[in-house]
Amino acid sequence: MATTKGGWCLCELLRFFYSLFLPGLTVCGILCICLFIILWGIRLLVRRKKESVATSKNGKNQLVIAFFHPYCNAGGGGERVLWCALRALQKKYPEAIYVVYTGDVNVSGQQILEGAFRRFNIRLTHPVKFVFLRKRYLVEDSLYPHFTLLGQSLGSIFLGWEALMQCVPDVYIDSMGYAFTLPLFKYLGGCRIGSYVHYPTISTDMLSVVKNQNVGFNNAAFITRNPFLSKVKLIYYYLFAFIYGLVGSCSDVVMVNSSWTLNHILSLWKVGNCTNIVYPPCDVQTFLDIPLHKKKTTPGHLLVSIGQFRPEKNHPLQIKAFAKLLNKKVAGSLPSLKLVLIGGCRNQDDELRVNQLRKLSEDLGVQEDVEFKINIPFDELKTYLSEATIGLHTMWNEHFGIGVVECMAAGTIILAHNSGGPKLDIVVPHEGEITGFLAESEEGYAETMAHILSMSEEKRLQIRSSARASVSRFSDQEFELAFLSSVESLFK
Repeated sequence: MATTKGGWCLCELLRFFYSLFLPGLTVCGILCICLFIILWGIRLLVRRKKESVATSKNGKNQLVIAFFHPYCNAGGGGERVLWCALRALQKKYPEAIYVVYTGDVNVSGQQILEGAFRRFNIRLTHPVKFVFLRKRYLVEDSLYPHFTLLGQSLGSIFLGWEALMQCVPDVYIDSMGYAFTLPLFKYLGGCRIGSYVHYPTISTDMLSVVKNQNVGFNNAAFITRNPFLSKVKLIYYYLFAFIYGLVGSCSDVVMVNSSWTLNHILSLWKVGNCTNIVYPPCDVQTFLDIPLHKKKTTPGHLLVSIGQFRPEKNHPLQIKAFAKLLNKKVAGSLPSLKLVLIGGCRNQDDELRVNQLRKLSEDLGVQEDVEFKINIPFDELKTYLSEATIGLHTMWNEHFGIGVVECMAAGTIILAHNSGGPKLDIVVPHEGEITGFLAESEEGYAETMAHILSMSEEKRLQIRSSARASVSRFSDQEFELAFLSSVESLFK
C-alpha cells in the first residue's frame, strides 16, 4: 500500500512539472526576445553615437581607431607598445581619427604625450584624442581583496561601457589585457577587434600553482594550507579560464608578445588562425649608441634593476640576493657594490611597496648600498645602464621583459629569471655564444652575480657583444613591420 502511494505521489509530481514546462518555456522565450530587442536597441543607439564621431568637417566619414589603455601614463613596457603602435598606424593611416581611452584623469592629454616623449623618446606625428574614464578604480586590484581576477574583469566591463558611451570606434584595440571588454565593443559597438596580449589574465601556470598548493603572490598561504579551499579556488580558476577563453575568442586579430604568452593564449582562446607573435618594441638603437668600451665614472660595480614596482616583479628577491652577495664579498675580494632599483610607480599601492622595500633593505643592513629611482627620465635611465655591470630581473614567468632587452642592448650583462620570455625568447645563445645568465633562487642569484663579477673584463666584453648582436630583432622597426602586418585585416 505504501509502495502504491509513493508511486502515485511521484506521478503527481511529474504531472506538476509537466504542467509548468510549456508556460516556463514560453516565459523564457519572451525574456530572450525582450533581451534581444534591448541589446539591438542599445546597438542602434551606440552606432548613432559612432556616426557623430566619425563625420569630419567636410562631411566624409573618417576611420576611428581606439586603444583601450587605462594606465597609458604609467611609463612601463606596455605603454611603450601603445605609443609605438600609435606611431606606426599614424604613418600608414594618417587620415584616421586616433583615440586612447585612459583613466589618467589627473593629467592632461598634452602632459601624457610629453611623458611618452620623456620616458620613451617617442613623439607622435598626428593628434590623439584622449577619452578620460572616471571609473578606473573599478579595475584596481586593491578594490577586490578576494576573487581579484573576477572582480577586476567585471569592473573592466563597466569601465569599457563608460568608454563605449563616450566614443564608438570602427577599430578597437585592447592593448592592456582587458579581454572582458571585447564582446562589449564587438557585439554592441559593432567594432573590429584587435588584442595585444602582454600577459594572460589567467594561465595554466597559475592553475598549477593552486593545484600543487604552492604559495605565491596570487595564492595566499592560508589557502595552500587548506585542501578544501585549494580545491574551491581551483574550480574557480577553471571556470574563470573557460569564460576568459570565450571573451578572448571575440578577437578578430590577436597579437602576443612572446612564445610563453603564445602558448597560453592558444590553449585558452583557441584562435590560432588569427594569432601572431609581435615582439614588443625596445628602444634598441638608443642603447646601442652607448660605447661598450666607455670608461666608467663610478668606482666598483653598479647593479641595476628596471621594472615597475608591482608585486609580481619580485623586487624583494633582488634585495635579498644582493645582501647574500655582500656577505660573500666580506669573505672575498670583490670591489664596492651598489644596487639601484629603477621603476615606475602607478599609484599609492606601488609607493607603499617601495617603502616596504626600503624597510627590507634596512632589516638586511644593506640600506647604504641600495638606491631607489622612481619615474626617472629616459636620459637618466640611459646613464645608469651605461654605468652598470649587471642588470637584474627577478619576475617568475615574465611574459617578455623589455627591461631585459634594454640591459642587453646597453652592454649590461643580464641576470634574469629562468622562466617565461627571458628564458624562451631573449637570453638565448646567439651564434653559439652566451648572451646572459638565468637564475631562480636567492642563492642562485647571489652565486651568479659573484661569478659575473669575478670574470675578466675580456670575458664580460665578449658576453656583452654577443648580447648586443642578438637584440636587433626587438627593435622599433621590427615591431612596426610585424604590428602593421598583423592588424592589416582590421582595415579591409
